[in-house]
Amino acid sequence: MTAASATQPDRALIRRAAIATFVIFATNGFIFASWAARIPAVTETLTLSTGEMGLVLLIGAIGSLCAMPLVGPVSSKVGIIRTVRLGGVLAVAAGGTLAAGLLAHSVVVVAAGLAVFGVGIAFWDVAQNIEGADVEHRLGRTIMPQFHAGFSGGAVLGALVGAALSALGVPLPTHLAAIMIAVLIIMILVPRHFLPLTQHEMPAAVELTAEAAADGVSPAPAPKEPGGALAAWTHRRTLLIGVVVLGATLTEGAGNDWISKGVVDGLGSSEAAGAGLFALFVGAMTVARWFGGRIIDRLGRVTALRLSMVSALVGLALYSLSGMYWLSALGALLWGLGAALAFPMGMSAASDDPRHAAARVSVVSTIGYIAFLAGPPFLGFLGDRVGLRFALLAILVPIAVALVLAGATRREEA
Repeated sequence: MTAASATQPDRALIRRAAIATFVIFATNGFIFASWAARIPAVTETLTLSTGEMGLVLLIGAIGSLCAMPLVGPVSSKVGIIRTVRLGGVLAVAAGGTLAAGLLAHSVVVVAAGLAVFGVGIAFWDVAQNIEGADVEHRLGRTIMPQFHAGFSGGAVLGALVGAALSALGVPLPTHLAAIMIAVLIIMILVPRHFLPLTQHEMPAAVELTAEAAADGVSPAPAPKEPGGALAAWTHRRTLLIGVVVLGATLTEGAGNDWISKGVVDGLGSSEAAGAGLFALFVGAMTVARWFGGRIIDRLGRVTALRLSMVSALVGLALYSLSGMYWLSALGALLWGLGAALAFPMGMSAASDDPRHAAARVSVVSTIGYIAFLAGPPFLGFLGDRVGLRFALLAILVPIAVALVLAGATRREEA
């Protein structure tokens, strides 16, 4: 058998795994945005104030934060396919609990459902990033940003579906039931196309690059190093990448949470105009993620990350300091372009050594997720005192830190 014919099945396997991973990312974005789009309906059903609903939502975020450090050890023991399916099953169970809580008008039951939902999304999110990193390694080119573009696209679709069902008066429990059925079907059919031979399902890692596949080379398994999952929390490079990702996550999260309200409150624009800037921000992120892999491969990870942080820094400053809507729109565009690639690049950097990819991606994800917990309340508190647009300037600090630490993401040889 020739080398070319021997490697053809491997290439087909990797392509199927890439498509499956993209679908899982998109489904994750869809289910998250579908729920987020109906939060006003939940608030009304439970007769909660905005602040009270915020506390209920915080329970879900805490559930995710507590679960993320566990994903690395779990995936190393049971494999990525079972881990991502576990996340999906927990999300489905949470959907049923949320539906029951809403029908009973019970805040306690809804809060419990959100806690389970947070845990499920954490397992799902980290596991899909580990699989995406494995696919990227085996392809020998940067593809992680496209997976995150799938998440963004799924989120846009989920938000549109949620808004449409809300406008049609479809009850939220019915909406949740439909989502649960769809997620169950996807979790049964799609993850089975994940890569079957990764370090998460074998005693030792085998990294197959595109160059090795083309030459018909089967690299020897890498020896497993001691330390386990806890060692990743003391690995200096992993922690530095985590700080970079925290800055990137805070940059992206601030845009998602406040970019629309900031232009409405600060410039007196209409809500439609604010929504337009949000759409511009999200659209810029999606486009940058879809085409960003080529830029990263051409410029290198560190240079691409530095350019991203400069774009985010300039865009955020322009958005916050300009007094004209069109300049704020230009700022939102640059901000979105700059925020798009840092998180997926951080996931790729954390997984450079396939022997420790699961544990290190879990650590970086956990550090980055702290921004989702701390960012919105801090910016809201600061915005009450100095105005929201000026409060957003605080994000320039983590952007600058990520810019300084960009070198930590330089590719590491296993």
